[in-house]
Amino acid sequence: MKVTGLLPLSLAIYRRLWPGRLAGLSMALFKATALEAAILAGHLLLYPTGLIQERRPPALPAQDGTARLPVRSGPPVVLLHGFIDNRSVFVLLRRSLTQHGRQRVESLNYSPLTCDIRTAAELLGRHVEEICERTGSTRVDIVGHSLGGLIARYYVQRLGGDLRVRTLVTLGTPHAGTRVAPLADAHPIVRQMRPGSGVIEELTRPAPGCRTRFVSFWSDLDTIMDPVESACLDHPDLDVQNVQVTGIGHLALPVHPAVAAGIREALDTTRSGDALTGGLTVA
Repeated sequence: MKVTGLLPLSLAIYRRLWPGRLAGLSMALFKATALEAAILAGHLLLYPTGLIQERRPPALPAQDGTARLPVRSGPPVVLLHGFIDNRSVFVLLRRSLTQHGRQRVESLNYSPLTCDIRTAAELLGRHVEEICERTGSTRVDIVGHSLGGLIARYYVQRLGGDLRVRTLVTLGTPHAGTRVAPLADAHPIVRQMRPGSGVIEELTRPAPGCRTRFVSFWSDLDTIMDPVESACLDHPDLDVQNVQVTGIGHLALPVHPAVAAGIREALDTTRSGDALTGGLTVA
């Protein structure tokens, strides 16, 4: 039997075993888990390509015949990966942003040996200053996946980064901390992502006058967030829009084309609340 024929057959059996509403939820989780496994396999293949920092030559127009939309005048976009990851996770998102007119898109690798969110946020700040000096832009947009979003938020709230960051988009970021994988507490940066940690407590402190607009994408099937609502950002002093994504898991957030479209819309929106008011359903 062909592999392509196995999934429909297994889905039919699955529907018989799980009746009613439970079947709908279980089917969604089943498909999201299968997608996560496929993305993980692909990412493991790409991972070595993102181990070193990218080169940053001046942006040049494409000469490969790839169709692109008109160049947009927005600030540079900085992509920041998650825990034990690298810039290769953003291959598809970067392509999507570039093809839709974002010519200045850059990625930052922080070391997998990084043991402190505050230190990583300081590194991000130096990187942002270098980009602004090189490009002549006064501000940047940041897209952070998982831990990357928490590092960027710390930079914005605690290190004065709101002066430089116009919009911060977070994807599956544990804004309230996550309780998943308790055995991973041996790593200090994992402990900093726990509810009630010193870093999480710092981020709950007042941030009056913060200039950055926040857009937080969170998924109802994100198994890395425990609970899943911990990826929602709730702070009285911040300009925040939380966008629920229905039908995919944690690894799919920086990869899925529907989420990429939502990110583009968030970056192109200049006023809070104008975009993605209904959330995203991708499965």
